[in-house]
Amino acid sequence: MTAVATPVPVTARPRPVADVSTMLRRSLLRAVRYPGLTVFLVAGPLVMLLLFVYVFGGAFGAGVSAGAAPGAESRAAYLDYITPTLLVMTVVGGATSVAVSAAMDAAGGIMARFRTMAIAPGSVLSGHVLGFAVQALAALVLVLAAAVAMGYRPDAGPLDWLALLGLSVLLALALNWLCVAMGLNARSVETASNTPMLLLLLPFLGSGFVPVETMPTPVRWFAEHQPFTPIIETARGLLAGGAGLEGSVAVQAVAWCVVIGVAGYAWARALFRRERRA
Repeated sequence: MTAVATPVPVTARPRPVADVSTMLRRSLLRAVRYPGLTVFLVAGPLVMLLLFVYVFGGAFGAGVSAGAAPGAESRAAYLDYITPTLLVMTVVGGATSVAVSAAMDAAGGIMARFRTMAIAPGSVLSGHVLGFAVQALAALVLVLAAAVAMGYRPDAGPLDWLALLGLSVLLALALNWLCVAMGLNARSVETASNTPMLLLLLPFLGSGFVPVETMPTPVRWFAEHQPFTPIIETARGLLAGGAGLEGSVAVQAVAWCVVIGVAGYAWARALFRRERRA
């Protein structure tokens, strides 16, 4: 009797590029179908822009621009000062949303289902990170357009805009990896929505809204040595055409983004692998 060969099952092999593209498309489709988080990305910075310029700008503008007369002149000076801050905070807002998205997938069992599929493990997390990076950059353009409509006139040249885009992308990727890890580490979706909010407080404790020179010594020390002060100052300098921007500050901004991104990536991958083995 002739032996019949048993067919060997063929295991599908993950395709990293295609898998990341699929997960990115999924993230963008979710933004279209559930626009609540996307609206928050734009609405939050826009409300702050209107509030700080038209309510506080007349008073704060005199503090950031010596000799600015109270009223329209002070508001214009403060608009120039605060717009780079709100662009950075728009990117931060996108990062806080990715924590909620990751926690929702984990709590709903979708993440566990993805772990059983023949897809590249890193693509699941990368889809969240890249998807919200795209959304944050789109929101950033809308916030900048609103500031221009209010009278903001940046002096950035082509290279300055390119550098600002690079810094925004780097910051978005870094914070998104950190917040993906926060979302996976959270015990509930509610916790995931609250923990990253700490990131939104740091620009207030830096040079985002007032110069650090006006702060008490302990607060000023913290403001000068936290990540968002050099990032905001670099964005502010680039939008001003490089005026007053020191090379060391730009290097600090990039270094902070790299450190945050690497730490967030390592933490997120460790959490994902731990759940995968569980």
